[in-house]
Amino acid sequence: MAKKILKWTGITLLVIIILLLAAPFLFKSKIEEMVLKAVNEQVDAKVNFEDVSLSLFKSFPQANVTVEKLSIINKAPFEGDTLVYLGELNLKMSVKELFKGDGEAMSVESLTTKNGVINILFNKNGLGNFDIAIKDKEEQPGGEPSKPFALNMQNYEIENLRFRYYDERSRMQMVIDSLNHSGKGNFAQSRLDLDTHTTARLTLDMDKTNYMRNIALKLDAVLGLDLEKSIYTFKNNKALINQLPLEFDGSIAILETGQQYDLTFKTPSSSFKNFLGLIPESYSGNLANVKTEGDFTINGMVKGAMTDTTIPKFNIAIASNNASFKYPDLPKAVENIVIDTKIINETGVTNDTYVNLDNLSFRIDQDVFGAKATIRNLAENALVDASLKGTINLGNFAKAYPVKLSVPLSGILKADVKTKFDMKSVEASQYERIQNSGSISLSGFTYSGDAMAKPVTINRADVQFNPSRVNLSQFTAKTGSSDVAITGTLDNFYGFVFKDQVLKGNFNMSSSRLLVADFMAPQTKTVSTKKEDGTKTTETRKAGDAVKIPAFLDCTITAKAGTVVYDNLNLKNVSGKMIIRDEAVALQNVKTDIFGGQIGLNGNVSTKGNTPKFDVDLSLNRVDIGQSFTQLDMLKSIAPIASVINGKLTSTVNVQGNLDAREMTPDLKSINGSLMGQLLSTTINEKNSKLLTALDNNLKFIDLNKLNLNDLKANLSFENGKVNIKPINLKYQDIAIQVGGQHGFDQSMSYNVNFDVPAKYLSPEVTKLLSSLSPAEANKISVPVTALVTGTFQNPKISTDVSKTVTNLTQQLVKQQKDKYKQQGVNALNNLIKGKNNNTTTTDTAKAQTPKTNQELKEKAGEAVKSKATDAVRNLFRKKEKKEE
Repeated sequence: MAKKILKWTGITLLVIIILLLAAPFLFKSKIEEMVLKAVNEQVDAKVNFEDVSLSLFKSFPQANVTVEKLSIINKAPFEGDTLVYLGELNLKMSVKELFKGDGEAMSVESLTTKNGVINILFNKNGLGNFDIAIKDKEEQPGGEPSKPFALNMQNYEIENLRFRYYDERSRMQMVIDSLNHSGKGNFAQSRLDLDTHTTARLTLDMDKTNYMRNIALKLDAVLGLDLEKSIYTFKNNKALINQLPLEFDGSIAILETGQQYDLTFKTPSSSFKNFLGLIPESYSGNLANVKTEGDFTINGMVKGAMTDTTIPKFNIAIASNNASFKYPDLPKAVENIVIDTKIINETGVTNDTYVNLDNLSFRIDQDVFGAKATIRNLAENALVDASLKGTINLGNFAKAYPVKLSVPLSGILKADVKTKFDMKSVEASQYERIQNSGSISLSGFTYSGDAMAKPVTINRADVQFNPSRVNLSQFTAKTGSSDVAITGTLDNFYGFVFKDQVLKGNFNMSSSRLLVADFMAPQTKTVSTKKEDGTKTTETRKAGDAVKIPAFLDCTITAKAGTVVYDNLNLKNVSGKMIIRDEAVALQNVKTDIFGGQIGLNGNVSTKGNTPKFDVDLSLNRVDIGQSFTQLDMLKSIAPIASVINGKLTSTVNVQGNLDAREMTPDLKSINGSLMGQLLSTTINEKNSKLLTALDNNLKFIDLNKLNLNDLKANLSFENGKVNIKPINLKYQDIAIQVGGQHGFDQSMSYNVNFDVPAKYLSPEVTKLLSSLSPAEANKISVPVTALVTGTFQNPKISTDVSKTVTNLTQQLVKQQKDKYKQQGVNALNNLIKGKNNNTTTTDTAKAQTPKTNQELKEKAGEAVKSKATDAVRNLFRKKEKKEE
């Protein structure tokens, strides 16, 4: 019997397990159909989901329906905007609900969502993207339309939801991020108590002004729900804004036209510690042991309807009188704290909201600081009337409040400022309607940090305010070995602060000594990392992002400096003007004494886009050639041979190209431009150049050290890493020289050097042969020699056209000798003819032999000259051929 019971029990369990496993497949299509019906019958939007699944194990004995990646996308006029996205939606219900027929609603007992996003948008016309309910639905027979699901929930949970609200008209944006919320209550009843727990972070912006950023919110509340009347009443509750506690009382009713509010709230106690609780914990630290005196209270009421045209009336009072606080591990206290602030709306019209900061003051040691302000017409054209007066020793901040600073602050700040303006005047730059007065001064201020190469000390800064501008009457500072003094004006200051407009200004800057390295943040940083085995390693990484000229600046700086040190360059008597505008700097009439002469610069540098670019014109006036072409990498690449020339250079250079985004140095592969220069008082040291040494060894008829380059003019262009030199004509004694060709920034080269060499410089043999000629005739004989220069500047290759030179010289010598003997023969013949007339006894035989004898002499003389000339030239180049071998 027992065996039969066990047998049938096992069979029954097996069948149940099989049914549980098969149920998701049997009911999946039905569930998908019901989900689509539930959504499509209710909303006019594009609805998608990735999958719908059913599990009987996840919450057995209840069924669990999971919808994955559910999205609701708006149609026009919000085409393509995501209204709702849920990474996961879980519905829990009784198993029997799965067997209900068509037209019967499934009763959902629990609902949970994960990783959701809700976007509520209002366009300029006041239309909301959430209004997607299908209008004018036809009622089904029997009265009410069918509903696939009925929410008879006992609990629900929302995990990690992001809620965003944006109104395009008022430019108000509210973001509730990391929202986690849960509630328990019997929704099957029309009246119930809902026990809720909520945590979130709130950010609020209005018209580009941030009022709250990532504020931590927490609310534990029991809400009384009247589902028939749609009224929600606060019962037992406790809220925390950051660490500030609040309690609510009253109710919110949902109406067809909006919501009806009847709420009051207050701080549960009057301890001043409540005020510190408003400050995020990461800034205020642990408040448990902070000693406080005096009171701090917040009392508020919100009453009225929230509709398309009205807001509830409200009155919020924030007050504290003669309070103080002191942290146990800090030496100083903040005392005599007075706060008297009211935020009020008495009409329900948004623009009638106003803020009165009647008093805000405190004291640290003997320093007292106070402020007052009123703000009206918040929604349309805010009217601001504010004043600020007091003295603060910045060094006392860290001694009275747990400010987390890598380096302590120091300095004295004094302020006495009044301002009165409306936002429309700021936007329109109508400075005559802005009332500003007063001054701010800062002295003895020191700051340092990772962003600074060295600590910066502001000895004195004085700022005066007037209606049209802000005057910087004095600013003196020092960092490292550098000193700076600045005066000037700022225009459109309020437009920059409140409306993100361009900040305009004009400044004069002077310095006796300025080291650029004192202002440059370190290019590398050491980073410690921890491996899985617990060991620590350190590595050096590049620090900092690409340099960007601020887009918000539109200012002119006229600068003078006695000495500017940049890398290995020492610039003296620097002056010029910089115009910063549209992410670019225009440099005008920049001059400096350097390399024993003067350099002038005009041009611009732009960081707009991903790659910084520059386009400058340089004028070099009598600068030392050796120094300038060895210390400036760009010039060194353009004319590397210049490093062996001693003397002065006057030149103009135009160059454009890209800059390294971090170091702002030229990218030599990208530059192009031109150079025109003239050499002054120059000499050559060919021993410093392998190229000139090779030329000197291959050309015996010239001494390059004695080459005169005075007043030589050169014209070259460069592009795509290649430098092209237009033909340059030189003179060495009576040897004409022409040089032309190109070289690359990679030091490769291809040049032609043409020499027109007088024959007298070739060898003693040629000189002896030429002695039979007259000096005038000998000087007419010259030999063209061509040298082809290739390879690199460090490994040059020299080749010459020897055979052509020999042939040319031989032909010239033979021709001159032939011409000489021919003329002698003609002269002799003339003499013979004249002699015949005088001597008739001469025989016919003698007449015939004389011209024949002269012709033989001419031929023999020509052959001798040709042989001697050939031998002389060959002897001249024999040594060079041996060296080349």
